[in-house]
Amino acid sequence: MPRGLDHIVHAVRDLDAAAEFYSRAGFTVGARNRHPWGTHNRIVQFPGFFIELITVGEPGLILTPPRGSFSFGGFTRDFLAHGEGLSMLVLEGKGAAADVAAFHQAGIGHFDKFDFERDAMRPDGSTVKVGFSLAFATDPEAPDIGYFTCQQHYPENFWNPAFQAHANGVAGIAGVTMVAENPVDHGAFFQAFSGVSDVTSNSNGIAIKTPRGEIQVMDTAAYRRHFAVEPPALTRGARLAAIRLSLDNKAVLMSALGKGGIAYAEHMGNVIIPCDAAFGATLIFEAPKKG
Repeated sequence: MPRGLDHIVHAVRDLDAAAEFYSRAGFTVGARNRHPWGTHNRIVQFPGFFIELITVGEPGLILTPPRGSFSFGGFTRDFLAHGEGLSMLVLEGKGAAADVAAFHQAGIGHFDKFDFERDAMRPDGSTVKVGFSLAFATDPEAPDIGYFTCQQHYPENFWNPAFQAHANGVAGIAGVTMVAENPVDHGAFFQAFSGVSDVTSNSNGIAIKTPRGEIQVMDTAAYRRHFAVEPPALTRGARLAAIRLSLDNKAVLMSALGKGGIAYAEHMGNVIIPCDAAFGATLIFEAPKKG
């Protein structure tokens, strides 16, 4: 079954500073949440998709996981030891147990199903329960990227239109971009992970159109050409590089960025905030295409 984009994890060292940046860029940012394994997060939500800002808030809670378990705290700690940026790509899950079995059969899954719950704060200050079941996948060519599917058990408590209204006019997710030395090497993995059999290949790399958003894998030259920014270093393998966001109105975005004092550039019709201004992640805002 094809799986759409669910969220992307943006690992940062200073969670409140990153949240303040996103707020100045015109996004609505949620309150701080804590996980029992030592990480804290804040969320930027869109219809059916969110950006999870994450940091290590309580390092003493990070434990060595039992065999077959994935350590969020350990992965985030180790990722941040090398720098900030986009650390995990998450697809929607409609049955975590089935995803675990499918990933294992495809040779891309080596972890058990993971279940957890936490309290979430609503705009009025009240708290509700949210719960998730996760199934993990692994691409050996991208050890610095975490992959999993996320099945929600209380979606009515998580998704909220009040959190999805942004002053910068962003309407939702267009896609994510990964950079790799040889993009086609990742095609089979993304077919198995996304459940989408059609992988488009061209001189820029590969692309997978999921039910919600596109996954692009580009080489470094194509990334520079398309976005006019530097890609992340590939010394440790392929890396998630950019979040592509769709706009209702480009003028609204540029006004919000100006008010927030956010540096940006324009290239090929897109508005781009480079990674050195956005805590290691490149943000690409795509205006509606004419015609």
